[in-house]
Amino acid sequence: MLLQEFDPARRAVINPDQMFQPIPNFPETMVSIFSHQLFDKILEFLGGEEIACTNDVDGIWPVYEVKYKGRRFAFYKARLGAPACVGSFEDVIPMGVKRIILLGNCGVLDRSIQDCGIIIPTRALRDEGTSYHYAPAADFIEVNKKHRDTFAQLLQDFGYSSVSGTTWTTDAFYRETAQKVAARKRQGAICVEMECAAMQALCDFRGVEFFQFLYAGDNLDHSGWDPRSLAGHVRLEDKEKIALLAFELACKMEEEA
Repeated sequence: MLLQEFDPARRAVINPDQMFQPIPNFPETMVSIFSHQLFDKILEFLGGEEIACTNDVDGIWPVYEVKYKGRRFAFYKARLGAPACVGSFEDVIPMGVKRIILLGNCGVLDRSIQDCGIIIPTRALRDEGTSYHYAPAADFIEVNKKHRDTFAQLLQDFGYSSVSGTTWTTDAFYRETAQKVAARKRQGAICVEMECAAMQALCDFRGVEFFQFLYAGDNLDHSGWDPRSLAGHVRLEDKEKIALLAFELACKMEEEA
């Protein structure tokens, strides 16, 4: 199988540092959000100055500097799907990023997880292709190794509950068949998304700290598909509060650095 041909060489034919250079005084910690509605709301709330950008065939993707509780952070909209997501972060890491906090929606494979409930992945099923170019072939990759306890305590301090467990990272959301959902549940997965395994593999390979947490959206543990709060505009105020937890964690990670 081609995906078993992991090459650990540090340099490739084309490398991110050939395309993007370090930016003086670039914030070391980056917070990134997938939902464009949520991203725009947080940017409006915190304010921000564009300090860099990436670009590709889909357009120009600004990087903002925002301030939260007196600290400077980079703020960047994440791209959907493992290849696009990892590729865009490959572009920003050379600018000076040392820590990435990623916040996204997910489908739940356990109906007991409440709508908009917070999920902390502990490992990811690698049912995608991108991670296999950054780590040797395996079914799972451990996720959020360093800051789980810090984030769990932060949630407790702010009155939030959470669920921890395995996430299923897949490239093909229209191929989440009933048989595959049942199989992933038997493997311990409690939710499904499209980027976590690949992002952890990228950050491990590049030596960048990484933490991803999720908020529950649609329910796949049901007789039929239940979209719940999957749409970006649904329960947006609740999602805004959850998003600010990423900046609280960013403060903690910098204090612990």
